[in-house]
Amino acid sequence: MKNLLRLAFIALTVSFATAAAAANASAPLFAKTLKLADGRTMTLNLPKGYTFSVVADGFKRPRFFARSPDNRIFLTSMYNLADNSRGAIYILDGFDPKTGRVKRVTPWASGLRNPNSVAFMKDAAGKQWIYVALTDVLLRYAYVAGETRPTGAAQVVARFPDKGMSAANGGWHLTRTVVAGPNGKLYVAIGSSCNACIEDPAEMDKRAVVLEMNPDGSGSNVFARGLRNAVWMQFAGDRLMATNQGVDHLGPNLPNESFYALSRGKDYGWPHCYVAGAAIKADPKYPRKEACKNVPAPMGRFDAHASALGFDFFGAANNAQLADEYLVALHGSGSTKLGHGYKIVRMSASGKPLGDFMTGFLSAGKVSGRPCGILRTGNDAFLFTDDKYGVVYYVHPE
Repeated sequence: MKNLLRLAFIALTVSFATAAAAANASAPLFAKTLKLADGRTMTLNLPKGYTFSVVADGFKRPRFFARSPDNRIFLTSMYNLADNSRGAIYILDGFDPKTGRVKRVTPWASGLRNPNSVAFMKDAAGKQWIYVALTDVLLRYAYVAGETRPTGAAQVVARFPDKGMSAANGGWHLTRTVVAGPNGKLYVAIGSSCNACIEDPAEMDKRAVVLEMNPDGSGSNVFARGLRNAVWMQFAGDRLMATNQGVDHLGPNLPNESFYALSRGKDYGWPHCYVAGAAIKADPKYPRKEACKNVPAPMGRFDAHASALGFDFFGAANNAQLADEYLVALHGSGSTKLGHGYKIVRMSASGKPLGDFMTGFLSAGKVSGRPCGILRTGNDAFLFTDDKYGVVYYVHPE
């Protein structure tokens, strides 16, 4: 009898969870309008009970956030789409979730080559470091709590190939993403040098890969390969999660953008294979059908060319609307006529789509923003960057 009651309780719980997910997926969005400092009026659509505000603006191309050990928010800015050395890193000091404001925005470093992400890690000796991922190099600086600029000289941790397609094409795959693992290792994502090609053999292990290395850069090896452009990664527990962008030559509706829980030693297909719904198919430019049989299926999928970038996970919390969900920023397709992406979407912890969370960045062919990085600041609250107009927004319940 006890077992029967337990099974009935589990079934009822699953039923409620399924019903809640279905409700979330079909929940309507409501327009909210905000007047910006540059004179624009921003109207975005959010779930009932949510609103948004500007935390900081005036940046050139703000990308991704990182929290320091002393709970400060660091923000990278790549300046523009071209390959240049005009990027910067800022500190959003004293962010207050109650007011949605910061005490000050402090430039921590400037004159950087396309800084896409930073990460903090303490080494085995107990020394705290900040890692800065640039196009051609991974740097680290000793980090001192409360500092407003690097307090020591940079150390070179790793070097990366830095030749890609011309800046006229938008600066192809100039980003490098670094994250610190719970196992004391660093992980760095490096995109391909092209849309679809066979990479130079001399660079095979440093293109379209995620590298694993020790905090000082030693012991570097390929953790995962076949990822055309994994622009953002983040650990959820001991799992390394990553978004990935597919190729551009298969038409307007292929391939799906993808979301993975990466596994050591796996090949995720590029350039030979691509994601098409539930299938993994051979790319006609570089087909290797046998290889595609072993390519892992993604945990999550998005529309082709939607440009899946930043995400954050909202863990279990009582009465939180976003509990056990990911929010994922879909930066938007290069073609506004195609119009894929340009929104923030919800996804379950297992990768099931739960519908749109925030839309309105593209309306009547006009782009009013392109969401990029996401940082959770509370159970149902977060910051996100618009790297087109240089704004950091705060989204939260009213």
